[in-house]
Amino acid sequence: MTDGPLIVQSDKTLLLEVDHELADECRQAIAPFAELERAPEHIHTYRISPLALWNARAAGHDAEQVVDALLKYSRYPVPHALLVDVADTMARYGRLRLEKHPAHGLVLTSSDRSVLEEVLRSKKVKGMIGARVDEDTVIVHPSERGTLKQALLKLGWPAEDLAGYVDGEAHPIELVEDGWALRSYQREAVEAFWHGGSGVVVLPCGAGKTVVGAAAMAHAKATTLILVTNTVSAHQWKQELLRRTSLTEDEIGEYSGARKEIRPITIATYQIMTTRRKGVYPHLELFDARDWGLVIYDEVHLLPAPIFRMTADIQARRRLGLTATLVREDGREDDVFSLIGPKRYDAPWKEMENQGWIAPADCVEVRVTLTDSERLAYATAEPEDRYRFCATTETKTRVIKALVERHRGEQILVIGQYIDQLDELSQLLDAPVIKGDTRIRERERLFDAFRAGELSTLVVSKVANFSIDLPEASVAIQVSGAYGSRQEEAQRLGRILRPKSSGRRARFYAVVARDTIDQEYAAHRQRFLAEQGYAYRITDAEAVLAGEEI
Repeated sequence: MTDGPLIVQSDKTLLLEVDHELADECRQAIAPFAELERAPEHIHTYRISPLALWNARAAGHDAEQVVDALLKYSRYPVPHALLVDVADTMARYGRLRLEKHPAHGLVLTSSDRSVLEEVLRSKKVKGMIGARVDEDTVIVHPSERGTLKQALLKLGWPAEDLAGYVDGEAHPIELVEDGWALRSYQREAVEAFWHGGSGVVVLPCGAGKTVVGAAAMAHAKATTLILVTNTVSAHQWKQELLRRTSLTEDEIGEYSGARKEIRPITIATYQIMTTRRKGVYPHLELFDARDWGLVIYDEVHLLPAPIFRMTADIQARRRLGLTATLVREDGREDDVFSLIGPKRYDAPWKEMENQGWIAPADCVEVRVTLTDSERLAYATAEPEDRYRFCATTETKTRVIKALVERHRGEQILVIGQYIDQLDELSQLLDAPVIKGDTRIRERERLFDAFRAGELSTLVVSKVANFSIDLPEASVAIQVSGAYGSRQEEAQRLGRILRPKSSGRRARFYAVVARDTIDQEYAAHRQRFLAEQGYAYRITDAEAVLAGEEI
């Protein structure tokens, strides 16, 4: 028995003592294979899930490493049955393989005949396969490559896809490292992706995921389809590619609501791809518009369902997913694993911070107490209206104004969910607001003015959650959000994590109404960041209003 920070329980939960001197070291060791479930003050609860173990296996971790981490940090003897189960679960990955057969094309083969027999008897699998080649091999209809992987994962036997990829239409692309160089972790990420063929690279916001995409393109030297969250992101991708590669303006097309350009490198928005007319998604034909050699999914954790369905049909194309978090609020992480590919590379946020690649950040939850009249109104509101009420309460407004005053002279983002609230804050703070109906050109003008320091405060809606590059933003004040969304919390912190020229720390405030559903959602939102090693200090709004040190 050692005095470790971890308690490993037979139900696959891990209890981490946050205040232990080895807590951070332990957190990094278990992060590849355990998911954080609850993060109160002193004890954080993680769970080991099959998908997390399979992602760890695909990223190069083996069962021995997982077992060693549990044994090293556990305070008490680790249940033997759990260690056996970890080894057995990880051994399930790759027992079935999709391969190319010289005579029969795509086949499913197994190193364990009984496993193959088991899955072939599943009704979900029967319609996807053809004739038996031998006792260990069965023909697979090429069009079913993606849906078969989905079905096998649900049966608990994730297939390793070794069937290879078409090269697609060749197109010359080189990185132009003029005044910059590919960072070591970016190079490792591209190598891990390329070695695996398809999959997901997980990097913190501000760590240069776009550069990883550009480097993958230079590796593929082929026509590339890039899917992004919005038009502003599309423009940023284009500027980055022009700056960091040999590509010219004429080689890059934008496929959005405003333009429909199909070029060797085409950047399309999820919004236009999922536009539906009379039950049909006409723009999904873009997947077949060229012989793409690479498809890049930016912010892959936001991938809409129609894109999943189309991706199931293009499994012969190399696919790269980029994200800061594999957390999906719809629970479709298994579809990302099956259809885009498993996690190939993951860099812990705190490790990146320690190396100086992202800015250090302080996270503060400012709790406000509703007035008696607000409390009464909240208590008598309909359940579906309560979050909006407590998230937009007038009591929060005074606190936000005080926080902006406190950080005058810094680059500040005030971020919220509800448009009427943001409009009021815009007037109160004398700061422009960017929201869904703000024209693209106006958004870009305001973002440029903010980057140049001509604007010090911006009020932004969820349109600024993703892929917006604001290097000098050092303060984010979150007033309301998409309920308990962990991914949104991570993205919002990410807006301020680029290293500052001044070297100053970033400060992330979440303004939360005490004793309401807002407080419950805040605890849920913070889970992913707690998993990355960020601790939220809780302070009272009165301390902020009194100008006290917090």
